[in-house]
Amino acid sequence: MTAAAARADGSAPELLDTLAADRATGALTTRSGIFYLAAGHVVHVESAHSPALGDLLTRSGALAPAGWWEAVERAGSRQRVGRQLVDSGRLTAGALELAHLGALFDAAYFALAHDGTALRFRPGVAHWLGAVRPVTVATVLRESYRRRALLDRIWPDAAVDTAPLARTPDADPAVLPARRGRALALVDGGRTAAQIASALAHRTFHTLVELRRLAAEGLVAPAPLVPAPPVHPVPGAGRADWDEPDTALLRRLLDALEAL
Repeated sequence: MTAAAARADGSAPELLDTLAADRATGALTTRSGIFYLAAGHVVHVESAHSPALGDLLTRSGALAPAGWWEAVERAGSRQRVGRQLVDSGRLTAGALELAHLGALFDAAYFALAHDGTALRFRPGVAHWLGAVRPVTVATVLRESYRRRALLDRIWPDAAVDTAPLARTPDADPAVLPARRGRALALVDGGRTAAQIASALAHRTFHTLVELRRLAAEGLVAPAPLVPAPPVHPVPGAGRADWDEPDTALLRRLLDALEAL
């Protein structure tokens, strides 16, 4: 199967292997993320369930937000944002590579969720960040499987990874180890693991480890779904004509405006 055929058939891991063998360049979209490839190597991964690289760099204090957005504006259209950050002296090459690899593996874990179903491959599509440290497909898949196995050993319910989380009544951050206590303190019934990781400026996987431990200890659980408010029928709904205005109300408003 060629890269062009990857738009229709197979799971995401299977298609990634095929794209690697074909030395393909482009973007593979799954249900939970996007893999960007260049010459068969993974150069970037994005997922809505994992903080973006820019968020991690700016929230951690490694980079000022103005510096990040300046690099995006200057070099985004040329797919050289990473190179611009290094060349401008805002980040060292080593610091950028470490942050980028952490964000890449975090996003890949989520992008391969839901049985790794792939939706389509877009040949030739490149990410605006540019290549920082390309990673082989085999390495990305192996690391994602390793993380899944580790997390499942801690607590075998992946809903903790993506659902809004709530505390149980006896959960007390003060009696826990520091990292776990900080994660628990941000559990409020609305935040997801990715939002907690972003607020802490931590990598998502490290936060998932603590949240699954909290779930195993019975201190957090997916928040119950809030039912949508009932929809009451509106008299006259669906009619094409307009309702008659309240002429008495309009007259009172007109009198008040004239008095002013």
